[in-house]
Amino acid sequence: MNNLFENTEVAFEIKTNSELDRAYYLFEMIKREPLVKIGTAVTKFALKTHLPVEGIIRATVFDHFCGGVTEQDCMPTIDKMYTKKVHSVLDYSAEGKEDEVQFDLTMQKTLGNIKFGKELDSVPFAVFKPSGFGKLEIYRKITENEPLSAHEEVEWRRVKERYEIVCKAAYEMDVPLLIDAEETWMQDAADDLIEEMMKKYNKQKVVIFGTLQLYRWDRLDYLKKLHKRAKDQGFKIGMKLVRGAYMEKERERAEEMGYKDPICENKAATDKMFNDVLKYMFENIDDMAIFAGTHNEDSSYLLMDLLAKSNIKKEDRRVWFGQLYGMSDHISYNLANNNYNVAKYLPYGPVRDVMPYLIRRAEENTSVAGQTSRELRLLKEERERRKI
Repeated sequence: MNNLFENTEVAFEIKTNSELDRAYYLFEMIKREPLVKIGTAVTKFALKTHLPVEGIIRATVFDHFCGGVTEQDCMPTIDKMYTKKVHSVLDYSAEGKEDEVQFDLTMQKTLGNIKFGKELDSVPFAVFKPSGFGKLEIYRKITENEPLSAHEEVEWRRVKERYEIVCKAAYEMDVPLLIDAEETWMQDAADDLIEEMMKKYNKQKVVIFGTLQLYRWDRLDYLKKLHKRAKDQGFKIGMKLVRGAYMEKERERAEEMGYKDPICENKAATDKMFNDVLKYMFENIDDMAIFAGTHNEDSSYLLMDLLAKSNIKKEDRRVWFGQLYGMSDHISYNLANNNYNVAKYLPYGPVRDVMPYLIRRAEENTSVAGQTSRELRLLKEERERRKI
């Protein structure tokens, strides 16, 4: 099994030669950090000044990492991936909005995606980000025990209402709902809301999933305490496990404000935290459900090994592997080809509004050691295999 992820024919089978070429040249560009920084700055400027660059973005980085502008745009990609047993998680990825109209729109998009999930076997989850339902500043104030203004109190009630509306819909339609994690300074407020929803809707099985960013050194302790409360109060825990996406920002703020760095000291410690939490959840699988969101081969092999040594079938719906669309196809498609549950996050939304997401993807591939090199090596091998 230790060479499962080397099969490039399976990994890239649904890609045309031109799509394979585009992916190869895109990752070649992302590999060069100065180019990413310049490209990011130019893109931000062009969008801010309304220069006509959306067509170029759409034809390159957007189409590689996103499913489309609308849900219907995503359907050909969803259908194509599902021919290889890879599921989709529709992710409305407009970011950085700060008004009630946009928060209500994101809620409606999430409700629509829950309905997709009820109707389509290929879309087994819905998802939203906490900041899609309310202002980060209000989450921060609650997390850091600062008083809210009268106006903020009203806004926070509306945030709670949005959580209740979508979680109730997910429960009634029997579509699991993933709720993402964000910066540490707002996360406690989100975690408390998510726990309330788990308590209400995860009585019989897991419908509501939170997210653990496992570059945080405190997350296993948090999970163990949550597990105790869940057993005492009779509900189940769902968690998406990720390594994390805000490391530089977290470290800078901790240093600037003089509190302990919330991030593990190095990558090895982060890898250990991820794997320790994965093992803890698997050992308690009767109380939990796992969505292992990872592009890490070792963690993927670990979960495969845990499944192999247990009496739990590969297709058990309590255990999922997840990756982002446009990345780590060698993991996703080879796992699906071996009958594991696999889902790709499929971001969509207006090009301009999805740019913060796309910039994060480019920066992540530049900064994560080995990520881009691995993508390039596998793409190159498949191009050579096809002789293109």
